[in-house]
Amino acid sequence: MKIAVINPNTTAAMTRRIGEAAQAVAASGTQILARNPTTGPASIEGYVDEIYSVPGLLAEIRRAEADGAQGHVIACFDDTGLEAARCVANHPVVGIGEAAFHMASLLAGRFSVITTLHRSIAAIEQNLLKYGLERRCARVRAVEVAVLELEDPACDAAGRIADEITAALREDRAEAIVLGCAGMAAFAASLARQSGVPVLDGVGCAVKLIEGLQALGLNTSRAGGYQKPLPKIYAGF
Repeated sequence: MKIAVINPNTTAAMTRRIGEAAQAVAASGTQILARNPTTGPASIEGYVDEIYSVPGLLAEIRRAEADGAQGHVIACFDDTGLEAARCVANHPVVGIGEAAFHMASLLAGRFSVITTLHRSIAAIEQNLLKYGLERRCARVRAVEVAVLELEDPACDAAGRIADEITAALREDRAEAIVLGCAGMAAFAASLARQSGVPVLDGVGCAVKLIEGLQALGLNTSRAGGYQKPLPKIYAGF
């Protein structure tokens, strides 16, 4: 099968890294189509960035389906545009935030989330409430490293995340850790070995959930809010 992994920001280098992480966990018969829009913000760090990224995201979903995608992963931890994407897509759509939260809840009684910037905490907490998992999350923490700085060795992002994991295990009584940014995917395996607890990368979690939905023959319900959009004119698009 083909799975579109769509980074809603416009940074192609980040998209390549996300695509590599997705392909590394995909089943042997799964092809990853790593995409990003050409219009919108270079990174998504707050509510305004999210809104500006959605039109490009939806366009990429349409293009991916024309290329044969049978499922879609939204590779932004805020699950940017998720509800709209489910209305537009003909195949299942999974956000990396919701995927990681649900998988963490299968592995541990309590988990903590470690994200990039403090300003991102509120959106993550709101999503936990929406998904009904706020009681399973002990705390959302931030390492104060911008999304596009995660690959900069001078920032020592992996070391700073490791320090937050240590604090989360001690102070939050966390039993698992969710990495709160797609750009952190490459750190998950080494951080799990170092900490001794499950460390979940939402990109991998979402890919496996899409594969599972496809294997079970399940698709998005059209009985309620995820119905296809009504035909109308969208000025400027």
